[in-house]
Amino acid sequence: MIRSWHERFKDKGLVVIGNHAPEFDFEKEVANVRKSLVRLNVPYPVVMDNDHVNWRAFHNRYWPTKYLIDKKGVVRFKTIGEGNHQTTEKMIKTLLAE
Repeated sequence: MIRSWHERFKDKGLVVIGNHAPEFDFEKEVANVRKSLVRLNVPYPVVMDNDHVNWRAFHNRYWPTKYLIDKKGVVRFKTIGEGNHQTTEKMIKTLLAE
């Protein structure tokens, strides 16, 4: 779903950034992550968060978690786990309209 939002809303101002917070040592290797991003055809940038700096800064405890941040840098929406796509997309549209 994130790929779809990226494709449909990137020209309207949506910026998608993935945060890769690895669990295992092999997931910390840049080459391994790059190969996976190519294999999965991920079209948006992904941050390597090997030390879980972003993970902790957002007080994240669950994977996956999606955050919508407005143009002022304020977290306006957070959803945990799979699903909740309709509500998330509605909020994307609301924020893009602002």
